[in-house]
Amino acid sequence: MELREKVAQLPLGPGVYLYKDGGGRVIYVGKAKSLRHRVRSYFSEDKLADVKTGTLISEAWDVDYILVDNEKEALALENSLIKQYKPRFNVLLRDDKTYPYIKLTSEKYPRVYVTRRLRKDGSTYFGPYFPANLAHRLVHFIHRHFLVPSCKVDLTRFHPKPCLQYHIHRCLGPCVQGLTTDDAYAGAVRNVKLFLEGRHGDLARGLREKMEAAAADMRFEEAAGLRDLLTTVEEIEERQKMAAASGDDVDIFAAYAEPPLVALNLFHLRNGRIVDRREFFWEDQQDYDEPQFFSSLLKQMYLDQQYIPGAIHVPVDFEDRDALEELLSERRHRKVEIHTPQRGQKKALLDLVQTNAKHSFDARFRVLKPSSKAIQEALQDALNLADAPRRIECFDISHIQGTDKVASMVVWEDGRMKKADYRKFIIRTVIGNDDFASMREVVTRRYSRLQQENQPMPGLVLIDGGLGQLHSAADSLEALGIINQPLASIAKREEIIYVYGQENEPVVLDRFSPILHLIQSIRDEAHRFAVTFHRTRRNAARLTSELDQIPGVGEKTVQKLLREFGSPELVRSASEDDLARVVGRSAARRVKEFYAPHPETV
Repeated sequence: MELREKVAQLPLGPGVYLYKDGGGRVIYVGKAKSLRHRVRSYFSEDKLADVKTGTLISEAWDVDYILVDNEKEALALENSLIKQYKPRFNVLLRDDKTYPYIKLTSEKYPRVYVTRRLRKDGSTYFGPYFPANLAHRLVHFIHRHFLVPSCKVDLTRFHPKPCLQYHIHRCLGPCVQGLTTDDAYAGAVRNVKLFLEGRHGDLARGLREKMEAAAADMRFEEAAGLRDLLTTVEEIEERQKMAAASGDDVDIFAAYAEPPLVALNLFHLRNGRIVDRREFFWEDQQDYDEPQFFSSLLKQMYLDQQYIPGAIHVPVDFEDRDALEELLSERRHRKVEIHTPQRGQKKALLDLVQTNAKHSFDARFRVLKPSSKAIQEALQDALNLADAPRRIECFDISHIQGTDKVASMVVWEDGRMKKADYRKFIIRTVIGNDDFASMREVVTRRYSRLQQENQPMPGLVLIDGGLGQLHSAADSLEALGIINQPLASIAKREEIIYVYGQENEPVVLDRFSPILHLIQSIRDEAHRFAVTFHRTRRNAARLTSELDQIPGVGEKTVQKLLREFGSPELVRSASEDDLARVVGRSAARRVKEFYAPHPETV
């Protein structure tokens, strides 16, 4: 049956249709109030004259459909199928990174982590948080005031001594027997939960009761700590009350396009203030259609998300706006409005986002050089770090089948490579081909020295390798008592970035991402530096051993020759008189005899 005939037999009800190519791959997913009417429209002369539609129909060999009860169900199903099949004729939101949440685990001794993925693992999740670094700031607050950690220490057993976080008063120390009690830890976790749930009034009352009890028992130091925490919690509650009365939550979208290139900006207004901005880029929008673009974008952006704002502003209206408003309102359990502002302050804000989208386009596609601060902030956001890394130290191991093992460390600081701080390492303790052990040795040597010299740690330690090398470096840092050091690795072939503590959420940046290019360039520089050092040592070892084979010429004579001539090749080509001036006539004669061609090789 031809495609036109099959289309004519489609049902009239609402649903989702899927165009497939000759190989059965889904190349386009769409939704319709009436499947037959919508899909038949693709074969009209006007539609076929459109480049995108004409190309789609020319490649389509089959069409499938799924009937649903109403247009809202069709919207949700369309979004799900687009994310499942990633059809090349649909607009795809490739950067599907969500904002961070705070995860409170369900272990015997719960811990808090920043995460971007919600999992059904029994943990409690709070968020999302805007801007992205707010989650990290809250977790740091929890460490400092409630002493509940984010560490990776195995808490199913006791350890002989606590880590640095306990000594600097960032953890109660449940990993060591006797440092805390189950009741004390459970109380701290209850306070964390009240804090993250926003129940600051309940938390304040509980803290006040504990403070008064501690003072009555003459535990004045404990009472003073509780008083300070109570003051902080009350201040936070007051600021939140003021912010809640100041405005609404709005997301504002605008794009700048020079097809096939598109740059989009998203501004988040929370409580009437701009709290964050995101950028998105496409390089495959040959037939950019703005209404269709924003329709696809909003569905992919919000239908799978836990948090939906009360208002969404876009530069153009689109066909299924009413149905999407209704569906988002149902999911939010409160009204959601999608507007295209025409005048006043809302239009001025939309124009501001449009201006920023143009700037993003220029910075990405016209290669404007960003500031060092902008690079650091982009790194922080891309890798979900607590702070923007001003300095990155990157390590690589180099050897050939376990021989002549060396390592390199290169440094990126304030937007450029800092060659004066590069370091070379000769692997001393590892026998055979063991990259993991080599990485442990190098990281231990580097950061134990920083500790001895009381020098600050870098903003990020970057490892050339995969999860094995990453965990080897983490083991070394943990053995030194360095727990919360930002640490990441980049795997060579896949170019996937693993951030320690977030290994289940690897960072996959698009191949045009400037941040990926930066991390690759730092990694490649570490590799180049390591390989060059390895090659130099290998050649020196090989060439020195060649001179060591000369009968009657000792080690000191070999060193004299190398110091004077620089290499065995130059020793070989030197005249006997030149050699004699350095090591004497007898040794010079032996060298020339060694290099003289043998009769059977002439």
